[in-house]
Amino acid sequence: MDEGVVMKIRKRVLPAGWYPSTARDCEFDIRNFVNGYNPPDGKWIAGIAPHAGWYFSGRPAARVLKALATNNDPDITVVFGGHLPAGHPPIVYTEDAWETPFGNLTMDARFAKEIMAQTQAVAAPETFGDNTVEIQLPFVKWFFPKSRLIAAHSPASMSSESFAKTLCALINQREMTAVFLGSADLTHYGRNYDFSPKGTGIEAVEWVRNVNDKSLIDKALAMNALGVLDDSRELHNTCSPGPIISAMTCASIHESKGGFLIDYFTSYDVMPGSSFVGYAAIVY
Repeated sequence: MDEGVVMKIRKRVLPAGWYPSTARDCEFDIRNFVNGYNPPDGKWIAGIAPHAGWYFSGRPAARVLKALATNNDPDITVVFGGHLPAGHPPIVYTEDAWETPFGNLTMDARFAKEIMAQTQAVAAPETFGDNTVEIQLPFVKWFFPKSRLIAAHSPASMSSESFAKTLCALINQREMTAVFLGSADLTHYGRNYDFSPKGTGIEAVEWVRNVNDKSLIDKALAMNALGVLDDSRELHNTCSPGPIISAMTCASIHESKGGFLIDYFTSYDVMPGSSFVGYAAIVY
């Protein structure tokens, strides 16, 4: 930062029910989430993590970040958030830091603006709040304390692929190292989400697990970007195909040939109910 320039810090928006308010409580949860977990062998460059509150999906998200932190000490951690419709341009955050319970997470504001200049992305308004990025940031701060953050939102279209390609090209031009995280939940089932083609009860849960979510997971593991997008439109099995596509694209650029599923369950397994959501943790 130049002398005399005021540092812009994006404040926490999500209330404590999404993730803890203190460093002590965040550390307690993260240690429990990864206790006894050993990531599969390999140098993992990208991942897909769910973005519900930590009570529901903190475990798989933390384990994705732990896998990415194994054998990696990146200059940049890129988080692709979602919840953008197909016609929306990508959104990029341009602050200098983001508030977390572990302290401010340093962002690369200059690089973020360069990304915007080379793509159709627009800056996130100061009042913009969304769980898909913020819910991951205490994990990023914990597992990558020295890394700078690039945070963006990828739309539900194949423009998420071109956005990721340009971003990776810019990272490579600057000879920086990076890891990439796509933030996405899977099927949102039940009355709360106006989607219940298989009725209610355990039969509906099994259909989500073994048919609807499996279809999306299989395409994500195979790095089939168009398949992920088509699934999201036809089967309604993810709220955020864009981040999945962007993360897979970055993995492909780094010569990944496929993904590895490290965890899957639904919110029904945590708190049974007629409405529930699927969560998958994937690394590349």
